[in-house]
Amino acid sequence: MSTIHDFKVDDWLRRLLPGRCAFCLAACETTAPWCSACHAALPWNLAACPVCAEPHLGGHRCGHCLRRMPAFETARVPLRYEGELAVLMRRFKFQASPRAGSLLLALLEEALREAPRPEALLAVPLHPHRARQRGFDQARWLAERLSTRLDIPLVVAQRRRDTPSQRGLDRQRRGRNLRAAFRVEVALPSEVALLDDVMTTGATLDALARACCRAGAERVEAWAVARTPMTN
Repeated sequence: MSTIHDFKVDDWLRRLLPGRCAFCLAACETTAPWCSACHAALPWNLAACPVCAEPHLGGHRCGHCLRRMPAFETARVPLRYEGELAVLMRRFKFQASPRAGSLLLALLEEALREAPRPEALLAVPLHPHRARQRGFDQARWLAERLSTRLDIPLVVAQRRRDTPSQRGLDRQRRGRNLRAAFRVEVALPSEVALLDDVMTTGATLDALARACCRAGAERVEAWAVARTPMTN
């Protein structure tokens, strides 16, 4: 769980280089922690599947979603996991860099500015054994702060099984790996959003969305900072 100290650290990091871009250290034109040139150069996920946010599809629904719709209705994933964004994400995920996390959170919050507000927010949970091994739960870190900033209640889901790593698995094997992996023990409101740091095939968010529907949710959205292009 985050402490008051954690949020004070976030504030300190935002004040660390006031008026300077977090990417190139040039002067910023606004109060955002980036300059307009670096912001424009980020790998924005613009032409993506409107359901699962798979990139490079001209905004049309992808073949996977045409064959089998996921349990979530839409995915809001503003960036692609590549280039400078991938470097930033690795610093956050594997080095627990709060400066990288604060910047990723700011980019996600900006992208969600016009999105309808759900009635609850759930982070994709780690199994307790995996959380102890890592010592850092990046999705929970993001969700706690986004919940506060957007004034959305945070609901905690549970991971029932310590599933093997999804890395290197194709879409079908990822789905089998996550079958009945999640549980939500409280009754959910009708509209909820799920949050992860990176979305690859969407299998994890799909499995959690199904658990949310069993707990009473009627409409589920998937949120993430970045989407891995399927060619990667």
